[in-house]
Amino acid sequence: MNFQSKKSKNKRDPSMPKGRQLDDISIKEVLIVIGDLPIQRDLLIEALHLLQDHFNCLDVRHLRAVAEIFGLSQAEVYEVASFYHHFDIVVEGENSPPPLTVRVCDGLSCEMAGALPLVSSLEKKLDFNKVRLQKVPCIGRCANAPVAQVGKRAVDNASTQKILRASEGSVEPIIPKYQTLNNYITEGGYRCLQNIIEGNLSFEQATSILEKSGLRGLGGAGFPSGKKWNFVHGYNEPRLMTINGDEGEPGTFKDRFWLERQPHK
Repeated sequence: MNFQSKKSKNKRDPSMPKGRQLDDISIKEVLIVIGDLPIQRDLLIEALHLLQDHFNCLDVRHLRAVAEIFGLSQAEVYEVASFYHHFDIVVEGENSPPPLTVRVCDGLSCEMAGALPLVSSLEKKLDFNKVRLQKVPCIGRCANAPVAQVGKRAVDNASTQKILRASEGSVEPIIPKYQTLNNYITEGGYRCLQNIIEGNLSFEQATSILEKSGLRGLGGAGFPSGKKWNFVHGYNEPRLMTINGDEGEPGTFKDRFWLERQPHK
């Protein structure tokens, strides 16, 4: 009897359409937040970042609206949003996360440098009505372990007091001084690329230069870059190559350092 009553209570009204329904308010809110962002599939993640930053979470009603605006299925939008741990999906009946998140790296380097006692200390000191505490994988600052992220601001060689002080101030990232595109070109950057575009250098000549330079990937395989280029060139068009700046294992702070200071290099 109880089972039948519960089943009837949760049964969907067949007169209503299936799935989460679209509402005009959510559509309007999403359009205001994404502003001039072009509506195209490859910019979905940028739209999600804008919504996360504005609302401090991704409400499922907004995800439904994003799917409609970008011409995608709700499943596609949810798959992208749920893949990245910095996106906070809030479903019906759930509360939004606190306004500030403190993330403490528990990767190998940070754990060896005392990340777990740091988390235990923070659990006693933080006001969890205002702050959320998370343990997260390597954030690419292994040289300064243990490391925390207060909002978007990195706290190197983190301690409880450092994190508490940071949580009371600006939590925006500190951008290092970096080499601009114009400065890089002035110093001769992209000259080889320009020669290829202008037809002064063939693909074969360019890859020969690359192979002779000895340039290799910095992953475990140390694979020669020239060979990678030749492999891709051997495929039928369209040719696609994924370029990533972080494999996520301890020690990849080397990539972050160059990306922040000499991105074109």
